[in-house]
Amino acid sequence: MLDNAREFLGTRIDNSSLVFFRFCYGFLIAAESYGAILTGWVDRTLIQPKFTFSYIGLEWLQPLSGDGMYYYFILMGTCGLLVMIGLFYRTATTLFFILWTGTYFMQKTAYNNHYYLLILLGAVMIFMPAHRSRSLDVKWGFVKESKTCLNVHIWFFILLIGLVYVIASLNKIHWDWILAKPIGIWFGYKSNYWLIGPLLAQEWFQYAISWGGILYDGTIVFLLLYKRTRKLGFFLSIFFNLFNSAVFQIGIFPYLMIAFTVFFYPPEYVRSALFRDKTIVPSESGKLSQPVFYLLVCFFVVQLWLPLRHHFYEGDVHWTEEGHKMAWQMMLRAKSGTAKFDVVDKATGEKERVNSSKHLTARQRTRLSGSPDMIWQYAQYLKQEYQKEGKDVEVYVESSVSLNRNKRVPLIDPNTDLASVPWDRWKHSDWILTYDTYD
Repeated sequence: MLDNAREFLGTRIDNSSLVFFRFCYGFLIAAESYGAILTGWVDRTLIQPKFTFSYIGLEWLQPLSGDGMYYYFILMGTCGLLVMIGLFYRTATTLFFILWTGTYFMQKTAYNNHYYLLILLGAVMIFMPAHRSRSLDVKWGFVKESKTCLNVHIWFFILLIGLVYVIASLNKIHWDWILAKPIGIWFGYKSNYWLIGPLLAQEWFQYAISWGGILYDGTIVFLLLYKRTRKLGFFLSIFFNLFNSAVFQIGIFPYLMIAFTVFFYPPEYVRSALFRDKTIVPSESGKLSQPVFYLLVCFFVVQLWLPLRHHFYEGDVHWTEEGHKMAWQMMLRAKSGTAKFDVVDKATGEKERVNSSKHLTARQRTRLSGSPDMIWQYAQYLKQEYQKEGKDVEVYVESSVSLNRNKRVPLIDPNTDLASVPWDRWKHSDWILTYDTYD
C-alpha cells in the first residue's frame, strides 16, 4: 500500500496547476503585504504600540523602530511580485517565508487563522518547482524549463486544504455555533452594511449561515474532488468566499481559498482553459523517495495534532484559549469584558490600580481582556516596569468576561499573583478559571 502511494505521488504530470497557483499566490501575498501598509494595519499593530505581545518565549522578536516596519512590508510585497513573475523564485519565497513568520510571531493582537496558513504555504512553496515554466527564471536561463511536476506537488495542497476545511467543520459542531451565537454577534456589528445589512440582522439567516458553514466546510473538498460535483463545488467556493470577504474583510484568505480550487481540475484542462495551450504533456511513472514520503507523513500528523491538542487541556478551548491557535478555530467565539490590573508593592503593601491605557492601545486592551496568555504577559511587563523604579511587586487581575454573550464571569483567579507564576505551555494553568466552574 505504501509503495502504491509512493508511486502515485512520484508520478510526473503536467505542472500547469502549480504554475497558475504561483501567479495567484505571488499576487495575493504582495496584496497582503502592501495592503497592510495602505490600510494602516502596520501602523496600528506594529508601530503605535509601546508594548508588543509577541509569542511567549520569543519576546526578543520585536518590530523594527521608526519606519523600519514599512520597509519590512515593502520588501515582503516585492518578494510576492517576484514569486508571481517567477524571478529569483527560490530567494523570494525563502525571504518571504522568513519575514512573514517573523511578523506572525512578533505580535498576536491581530491573530488570524490565515496568517498561520501563510506560514505553512510560505515554507512549502520554497520547495515547489513552480518557477520551472512560464517564469522569468526560465526565460533568462536561471533554471531549466520543465512542463511537469510530481503528483505530490499537487496533492500536498489538496490534502492541506482538505484538512483545514474538515477540521474547521468539526470545530463548528459546538453548541454556541449551532445556536448561531457567534454569527449573530458578528452580523450584529454589520447590520448597517449597504444592501445586505438588513439580511445579516435576520435570525433565520444567521442560523442558515451557521449550519451552512458546517455543511460547506465538511463537504467542499469532496465536491471538488469528484467530476460530477466539481462545478457545484467551484461555484459554492466562489459564493462562500466572496461573501466572507464582503462581510468580514479578512484580507486575502477568501481569494487564497478560491485559488486552491485550481488543484482539483485536471492539469491539461488548466493548461487549455487558462493558458490557451493545447499541448499534451504525457505523464511519466516514478516513485517518491522514502525520506520525503515519511517527512510528509510527519508534517500532516503534526497538522492533525495541533487542532486536537486542546482536548488534553482542562476546560473549553474557546474560554481558556489553551490550544486555540494554529487549530482552525475560525470565528467560533466572541469575548467581551474587562481585565483590571492591581499592583501591590511587596515592601509597603501599597496597592495601585494600573491605567493600562498608558501602555496599551485600545485594540490591545480589547483583545487582552479575553486572552489569558496576553494577561499573563502584561503582568510580566508591569513587573519589569516597576522593577525599573526599584520596586518588587505582585500583580493581580480582576476580570469579568462574557463568552458569546453568555453571562459574565471571572476568567482569571483574582488571588493569584501573575507576576510570580511561570507560563506552562504543556498543561492547563490553574489560575485560568474554567468556564464549567460556573455552570
